[in-house]
Amino acid sequence: MATLAHRAQRNTNIWPGFVDALATLLMVIIFLLMIFVLAQFFMGEALMGRNAALQKLETQISSMSNLLSLERKANEDMRQRVSLLSDELQSSVLTRDELKSSLDLMSNKAEASERLAEKLTVKLKDAVSEIKTNNKTIEANLQNLTKIENDVAALQALRDDLENQITGLSLKLDRKDATILKERNIAEGANAQVALANRQMAVLREQLARISEALEVAERKATEQGVQISSMGKRLNSALATKVQELSRYRSEFFGRLREVLGDQPGIRVVGDRFVFQSEVLFASASANLGEDGMVQLKQLAATLREITKRIPTDIDWILRIDGHTDGIPISNWKFPSNWELSAARAISVVKFLIKEGISADRLVAAGFGEFRPLDQAKDEVANRRNRRIEMKMTQR
Repeated sequence: MATLAHRAQRNTNIWPGFVDALATLLMVIIFLLMIFVLAQFFMGEALMGRNAALQKLETQISSMSNLLSLERKANEDMRQRVSLLSDELQSSVLTRDELKSSLDLMSNKAEASERLAEKLTVKLKDAVSEIKTNNKTIEANLQNLTKIENDVAALQALRDDLENQITGLSLKLDRKDATILKERNIAEGANAQVALANRQMAVLREQLARISEALEVAERKATEQGVQISSMGKRLNSALATKVQELSRYRSEFFGRLREVLGDQPGIRVVGDRFVFQSEVLFASASANLGEDGMVQLKQLAATLREITKRIPTDIDWILRIDGHTDGIPISNWKFPSNWELSAARAISVVKFLIKEGISADRLVAAGFGEFRPLDQAKDEVANRRNRRIEMKMTQR
């Protein structure tokens, strides 16, 4: 009984410990579960942060990819542009080389032209100086020739006088010879007179011979100087003719170029060696102020004249004469009392405009003729329109 009681007591005492153990185990398990839940929570938070970071990184990677694609595209565009620029650079280098070659060739041609121009200028200066020297020589020879002609005239007069004296003495001698034949017994004084007359006649003949020789020498000198003067005159005439021909050639070229530029326009025509602008082309009625259309025409004329005059040698003393003409209708106002003033003012306006366009002032001449040199003598409107004009003529000073 005691054993059973003791066993029963022992069995009764196990359960509290078992319950405590189970409670402890349960608490441990709950603690572990709490730790696990907390760990899961923190791991979930960490994973959520990583996912957000990953999404952010993916977004950044996407934007970087887009930027990279844009950069690649821009890089490709840049490569294409670089390729194009390289091609253009090569083309520019080739063009530069060609232009450099052309420039070198043109420079060589220009240098050759300048050397040729310098040689021609030197030759022309020598020719001008030679012409001046020849002119002085010709003037001196002309003076000498005048003196020689005067001397020749005096010698001829002296020769004629001596011939008259010889003729008279011959007549006297003949008469005396006749007297000697008739009177053989003439005194010795008469014979002496005859001898004296013979001596005088011989002396006169010797003087006549010397005068004839001097006259021949003078005539030969005059002939030689005349030949030299004729040769110099021919050379001077040839040089002057050459200058006139050169001026005529440049004048023909100038008017030919003007015909090409302005020839087909109404109110502009060529009359002989003059280029004629109708006044209506350049000026308004009763005015000396150039109009817009007139300035355009004169600019073309000035450009042509500048181009032509660059090639005219400096020793050709050329001028461009601008003549103003009006019709026969009188004008009288405070600015233009007569047609003289109007024609002169119009010519001066053209000259001033050409000077502004680069034409040298010492190569221009303005003249006004009023109504006194009409092209058409009629009195109708057609004739008046023809007579109102500006004429231009290239000539020598």
